[in-house]
Amino acid sequence: MFKKLVLKILILLILLVIIFYIYLWFSSKQKYKVDYGISFSKQHAESLGLNWKENYLAMLDELKPKYLRFSATWDEVEKERGQYDFTEIDWQMNEAKKRGVKVILAIGQKAPRWPECHIPDWAEILEEENYKIELFKYLKTVVERYNLNEALEIWQVENEPFIKFRFGDCENYHQNLVLEEINFVKDLSPEHKIIITDSGELSTWRQATKVGDLFGSTLYRVVMTPGGRYWNYDWLPAGFYKLKAKFWGIDFNNFYISELQAEPWFTNSNPNTTDIFEQEKSMNIERMNKHFDYVERIGVSRAYLWGVEWWYWMKTKINDDRYWEIVKNKINN
Repeated sequence: MFKKLVLKILILLILLVIIFYIYLWFSSKQKYKVDYGISFSKQHAESLGLNWKENYLAMLDELKPKYLRFSATWDEVEKERGQYDFTEIDWQMNEAKKRGVKVILAIGQKAPRWPECHIPDWAEILEEENYKIELFKYLKTVVERYNLNEALEIWQVENEPFIKFRFGDCENYHQNLVLEEINFVKDLSPEHKIIITDSGELSTWRQATKVGDLFGSTLYRVVMTPGGRYWNYDWLPAGFYKLKAKFWGIDFNNFYISELQAEPWFTNSNPNTTDIFEQEKSMNIERMNKHFDYVERIGVSRAYLWGVEWWYWMKTKINDDRYWEIVKNKINN
């Protein structure tokens, strides 16, 4: 009797899973208009052996994005305590402004791109109270400098701040300060919206969807495990993200993809040491087009592409401009 009951429950659960998957699949049928932007990293361009300014200008003048995201990382703008250098951020902001490009400027302890946490060496050794004082000095200095810049559209405070697992070089990340940071930036710059980002696949979004004006999710369809194996999410319908957003009450006009995967995984984070055949296991023309198709079935209003440094590397170092041209056509159409 007991075994029959267990079997019935198991069959019922399997049926419910099948019905749920069918629902996700059907909810993924409709396609939506998506505005595409680009995430850019000066540090990543340099790590690929590129002239980062040439990469940046080529992106602006050839790809012609309307929207851009980059960071004023703490370790770059304040390498020495109390000594700020905004030369490179000023240049990026002003070049964007000349072309009418709107910028998400990421600030805080964490920022897009490895090593995830971008804390100056001198700050890492500070005690909690002094660390907090210096962090908020940096935030105030950056916000006051760019608050009136015409290119600035949105502040991003921290990058995926509520992820529960350790990722990157983040031993000294003070997650307990995140909510204070968000409120601090809101008070300093009430005229600009704040976006909070989170992992699309590895987080519930519970906290991140409640504390900002906008919500940004990453979207990676292929990942590399620590052991070097590839894992893909091709089995997961786009309706999963749509349902997840509805569950948390997200307005789809305020729902962005902050990182849409459009580059491969590299050995030691560098394409110069990774064979092209290996790179194309995780990103190729077919895969890139599949990612475009997928994101257009979620319902997000905007998606920031991740990989402009690699497309430029492929174009200038490998003489392969296919990825560059695909993005150009997608953005301008």
